[in-house]
Amino acid sequence: MRRVEDPGAVFSRPQNGPDAYKEFDATELYCPKCKQSVPVRKRLLLVLPEGDKYEYLCARCSETVGTKIDKQDKPLTIIS
Repeated sequence: MRRVEDPGAVFSRPQNGPDAYKEFDATELYCPKCKQSVPVRKRLLLVLPEGDKYEYLCARCSETVGTKIDKQDKPLTIIS
């Protein structure tokens, strides 16, 4: 089978470099209590100056299975 491409079609290539995979959100992680990979829920744990800290919880038993800090693009400004 021969592949024919449209000469007028525009294809975007995936980005390479440091910005290609900036952020990931987990959908499944290994739970040591359930002893298998399970769906997770993301819960805001702390608001820190360097970013928001999230906790990943097992959707079955609510065991903590991981954490993540979302870095903020611009620095936090405190008004007093």
